[in-house]
Amino acid sequence: MPQPTLARIESGRAADPRFRTVERLVTAAGGEVAVGVPTALAVTEPTPVPHDEMRDEAGRRYPAHLDVWPVDEPRDWPGAWWAEWYRLPPERYPLPLPPAAYELNRRYRDNRRWGDEVRRTAQVRRLVGDLPATCWRYIAELPDGQSVGELRAHERSPHLEHGEWHPGMAEREMVLDGVLVDPRYRRLGLGRRLVTALLAGMREAGVEDVAALAEGAGIDLLLACGFEIEARRPAALRLGRPGRQSYK
Repeated sequence: MPQPTLARIESGRAADPRFRTVERLVTAAGGEVAVGVPTALAVTEPTPVPHDEMRDEAGRRYPAHLDVWPVDEPRDWPGAWWAEWYRLPPERYPLPLPPAAYELNRRYRDNRRWGDEVRRTAQVRRLVGDLPATCWRYIAELPDGQSVGELRAHERSPHLEHGEWHPGMAEREMVLDGVLVDPRYRRLGLGRRLVTALLAGMREAGVEDVAALAEGAGIDLLLACGFEIEARRPAALRLGRPGRQSYK
């Protein structure tokens, strides 16, 4: 079937296609055209197209098999981040942002759909039971019970940490021991959800302060969750093999 014919049907300009055209399209999709549907045959509604209301700059619908998303900033457009001009101020953008973007590579589309499904179905909860009262542990898990992320933290007394007490000092503070996410499930926001769950639990328990040590991407994660870099008490230590050269 000619591509212009498909374009007219997808854009709604061909409001009354011929029966033979419809038959060829249905057959190509693995279905059959029947006149008069038996009452015993169950008819299911087709899955709605998430981006059906979106239009391109010419007012046309986007193909249903593409996962189209709106472009609100350069980070939403692959054409900007691969060239790294999303770091520029808006007045220096070399190209105008399109209204929407989509991925033509099927493998990338499948990965994107898989990631969206994980974000939608993964749950974060706190583990309680055979743990000390000062131990805080959260896990991120899928509907089948598979654990894909974990956060561990513990409470401590600032009085013991500083060796003194003064009016206004908090009675309790939290120490973030670590956030672990299965490598396959990273970059899906699970680490941030774990940290957010900890902060929410702290507020409910009346604990306001939390301390953490991080490096690399862990620093970006904690900054995105509202942490601030504290340089008053540096304590970055490392123990390695004797004779091993360290690169700074």
